[in-house]
Amino acid sequence: PGSVSVQVHIMVDKLVHSEANARRIACVESAFGGSGQPLSAPGRVLVGEGVLTKLCRKKPKPRQFFLFSDILVYGNILMNKKRYNKQHILALEDVELHSLEDDGPLRHGWQIISPKKSFAVFAATATEKSEWMAHIRKCVNDLLAKSGKKAAKDHAAVWVPDSEAPVCMVCTRTKFSAITRRHHCRKCGMVVCHKCSTKKFLLPHISTKALRVCDRCYDQLTSQGIGSTAEESTTAYETPVLPDVDQPDSDDEDPMYSDPSSSHLPPSLPPKKRESSEGGYRSMEGSSADEDDDDVQLEATTPVVPQFYTDTDHV
Repeated sequence: PGSVSVQVHIMVDKLVHSEANARRIACVESAFGGSGQPLSAPGRVLVGEGVLTKLCRKKPKPRQFFLFSDILVYGNILMNKKRYNKQHILALEDVELHSLEDDGPLRHGWQIISPKKSFAVFAATATEKSEWMAHIRKCVNDLLAKSGKKAAKDHAAVWVPDSEAPVCMVCTRTKFSAITRRHHCRKCGMVVCHKCSTKKFLLPHISTKALRVCDRCYDQLTSQGIGSTAEESTTAYETPVLPDVDQPDSDDEDPMYSDPSSSHLPPSLPPKKRESSEGGYRSMEGSSADEDDDDVQLEATTPVVPQFYTDTDHV
């Protein structure tokens, strides 16, 4: 990892003003089409790219990842190396990495932790895992050193996959079914039933809107006095308990990186509109839909060895 860090530093310095880097970034923008955010920015370098398996709410899915010198971008794969959609962007200066032990069918994994969105990813080999983590950490450390900022303290919870919770993780009594829906606490990430998550609480590092939390986390947050002044302005409040079948929860999916009002966003990414399933357009601002759970793989993809660039690489 130490030698990789040195290589990343040298590579970024060489590529920052190169035509090859500009062409690579333009290719990534083109691959996302009109649905993606603009990615070109002064001083930004595309460090590497590759396919990682992302542990989504319902099941693991392949995602194309692009590591830039200041942001991490990923999206759904429509055509391998050609087309992607549902772009997500994380500001690297807020990112932490936590290595995962190999346990179960998914191996060579680590968690990507950030204020707005946290999740686990898995590489094809231990070597690829080491390369990815070393490159990301070097970019994060360089950003923090240049800015003088401290690492973010508040992070979004990594959600427990639906498959790992046949019953509510709070009351341990409610069994989930096609009628009894699962919900996720935005504070701890546990899978809970509706009756155990009837309240919402403002978690500013995730969203400007109050989000669903389990009763256990709500009691903990309010007992700490975190929401004592906010409760008067309804930033912490209780929602009515209704049967799950009558209570579709539009914010029960994890929030995207798409809140332009957040201080965590790089300034080069203005809000855009994207095509909706109805053929019209909707703003990405304030979106809370989980873009991982409604994707359709248009073409089977085969994981490829990640590519980390040097000044002699071809586009």
